[in-house]
Amino acid sequence: SELKRFGAQVYEQEATLKAYDGTPLEARNIIGSFNPDKDKRILLFAHWDTRPYSDHDPDPANHKKPLDGADDGASGVGALLEIARQMGMKAPEVGVDIIFFDAEDYGTPEFAKDRYNDTSDTWCLGSRFWGKNPHKPGYKAEFGILLDMVGAKDAVFYKEYISMKYAARYVDEVWEAARNLGYGKYFINANGGGVTDDHEAVIEETGIPCLDIINYDPNSENGFREHWHTQNDNMSNIDKNVLKAVGQTVLEVVYNR
Repeated sequence: SELKRFGAQVYEQEATLKAYDGTPLEARNIIGSFNPDKDKRILLFAHWDTRPYSDHDPDPANHKKPLDGADDGASGVGALLEIARQMGMKAPEVGVDIIFFDAEDYGTPEFAKDRYNDTSDTWCLGSRFWGKNPHKPGYKAEFGILLDMVGAKDAVFYKEYISMKYAARYVDEVWEAARNLGYGKYFINANGGGVTDDHEAVIEETGIPCLDIINYDPNSENGFREHWHTQNDNMSNIDKNVLKAVGQTVLEVVYNR
């Protein structure tokens, strides 16, 4: 409804996907297209589902509880909805497709790894489905930007490995735009680790070069912040200044094409 309010042409894509343990998931991808008739397009995306397990919570009693996902999922969605609002007020020169993917965060939980494989294809189910079945047959974009975990206090965004492998020129463009806007303290000009995320699924299925803006902590045990996949992933972690830095950087890239 928000995408429609901002003037986007909206598509809803429903699919029954299969979780790591065979559970059928009734999933829905939501796509909003701005300037749908333009051939030159940019893809912006995030996942709007949240993890059904707090399997990294310090309290084992919480491991099977779903989490708020204020950062892991919702921060990217919030930033993209504000980007959509801005584009509704001032249309960019290029076509822009905003996609909210479902079923990204249903990968094999820690407590089930002795019974089920934890492979990359248990994650990012909605984006992989869209990659195989895009909302427009033969869909192409010049490049794509994924926003994931872009709202936490003191966030740092390194140049993610898969992004650099397939979309280095666009990574450099985004990081340069951030520095020019004064956001260099968030966008670190150094390589980070590789992350299984929606950008990888989109690259593999469509060939569109994509990059991931993701809060990565190379000094932590798993590369992510302490609230990741715990009950603590809530609004107390969110910093509007970080969201603003990410959103303005993406808008700068879009409007300067």
